Amino acid sequence: MKAAIVNKDHSVDVKEMEIRAIQAGEALVEVSHCGVCHTDLHVKDGDFGEVPGRVLGHEGIGTVIEVADGVTSLKIGDRVSIAWFFEGCGVCDYCVSGKETYCRSVKNAGYSVDGAMAEKCIVTADYAVKVPEGLDSAAASSITCAGVTTYKAVKVSDVKPGQWLAIYGVGGLGNLALQYAKEVFNAKVVAIDISDEKLALATELGADMVINVKNEDPEKVIQEKLGGAHAAVITAVSKGAFNQAVNSVRAAGRVVAVGLPSDSMDLNIPKLVLDGIEVVGSLVGTREDLREAFQFAAEGKVVPIVHNRPIEDVNDIMQEMIDGTINGRMVIDMSL
Repeated sequence: MKAAIVNKDHSVDVKEMEIRAIQAGEALVEVSHCGVCHTDLHVKDGDFGEVPGRVLGHEGIGTVIEVADGVTSLKIGDRVSIAWFFEGCGVCDYCVSGKETYCRSVKNAGYSVDGAMAEKCIVTADYAVKVPEGLDSAAASSITCAGVTTYKAVKVSDVKPGQWLAIYGVGGLGNLALQYAKEVFNAKVVAIDISDEKLALATELGADMVINVKNEDPEKVIQEKLGGAHAAVITAVSKGAFNQAVNSVRAAGRVVAVGLPSDSMDLNIPKLVLDGIEVVGSLVGTREDLREAFQFAAEGKVVPIVHNRPIEDVNDIMQEMIDGTINGRMVIDMSL
């Protein structure tokens, strides 16, 4: 089968490889689509640890073509996801308390196990979430990571209907965070970015206010015009965005970290204490979060912006991601 594989020199090759036979509890999926995420860049570059030989991809959608004996959660013909949260141990405190993504024995698709940027992929049957009817596979691939990550982040922000949510970065993740915030949580949104093009898209998607950091100070504007946002979600991969987010929320506000810059953010401890500001991390979403995120997309409340590309374009897509020239999500379409 054809697959996008990480090399020792942090490059990616698209080449033929053999896939092993499935084992107990597993299913074989014929992949149709796989989104390209900024996390794939981190994996390729060895930022989480070196994984030469690994098949990339954790925004996969495909059809089950084989199941192991004894598997009851999936059947041949089911359309399922291959997500970053590939498998947990199922028995630890995190797994049994609704926080399974923090399992200390977690396996992640495209990082600790082979992922979905290939013509076929093996999944752990009980962890592959079914895709509802009416949701396009390319769109579903974007929900599998970007969508569920931002849906969960807005959940974690605890923003209430009519309250203001500041979203820092309105690219591949941020545009979905905006849609979930508006269409599911009924919040008001201020979108912050450095790109006029992305901010124009944010306006089209319903942002109530947009701020270009190159032209205005978001901390000052948000505090003066809104009295501070009730919460902030940061999808931008920028230390500056994290610092600005803390200073843009009002007292008792909550800042939710999603992006993964390599820097450390600055935290004014007296400000956090005296203003009661919370800074929390949000890591993708559970299987139940993904089911919910899928369903809202199937109902048309959230419409991922996707562009289908052949698998041979994977390196070009990653460079476009680095250059910041992508609106929405680039999706590998295995039929191209």
